[in-house]
Amino acid sequence: MQGPSIEFANVNLELGNTKILDDVNFTIRAGTIHCVVGANGGGKTSLIRSLVGQMPHTGRISIQWQEGRVIGYVPQALDFDRSLPITVLDFMAMTCQRRPVFLGVSRARRRLIAATLERLGLGGKLGSKLGSLSGGERQRVLFAQALIPEPALLVLDEPMTGLDLAGKDIMEGAIREFAGAGGTVVWINHDIVQVYEIADALTYINRQVLLDGAPHEVLASGAATHLFPTLTLPAREVLSA
Repeated sequence: MQGPSIEFANVNLELGNTKILDDVNFTIRAGTIHCVVGANGGGKTSLIRSLVGQMPHTGRISIQWQEGRVIGYVPQALDFDRSLPITVLDFMAMTCQRRPVFLGVSRARRRLIAATLERLGLGGKLGSKLGSLSGGERQRVLFAQALIPEPALLVLDEPMTGLDLAGKDIMEGAIREFAGAGGTVVWINHDIVQVYEIADALTYINRQVLLDGAPHEVLASGAATHLFPTLTLPAREVLSA
């Protein structure tokens, strides 16, 4: 599998009279983990939604596909009625088969869903009601459904919200595995230390692009010191710099 490269060229977005994005320009290399960071309300989620076609914008967002054209998208949270009698299997099946779930799930799909959930530490949850899961477990279910069918591009909007340490380790491992296999990851992430450790590149956005490049380079700059005044990088990384 080879994920796409992506180019944002003069991307602008206004809602009413409010400027959300102002001439955003940067490039995401194929097969990399690219984290988008920035202050709350700075336009990160609007940019990601523009990428997946959910927000109107001007300028150009160009996706240079290599193999496959499937996007896996994980939002910040799943908004649903927890009283609905829908199981994890039902939810997963709705995203990966054409026929209605009430007509049943094929054995092949069931095996694929079960294997994907197992990878994310959710073995045994196939028959659980979606509303009975913890917030962190639901986030991992959302991540699992984004992996079916096999995407070339993963778009993640703070997917680790509500996860405990074990859940974060599991999801981080899956993201590394996906990128290691050639997939492209676009990831809104508020944990700048995690970005430093895992990302191939980062872009800091507050309506405009304020930082862009390899984390170990841009986070050592004077601009980064201004944007992250309390940032403390891991000791071994500081010494190596």
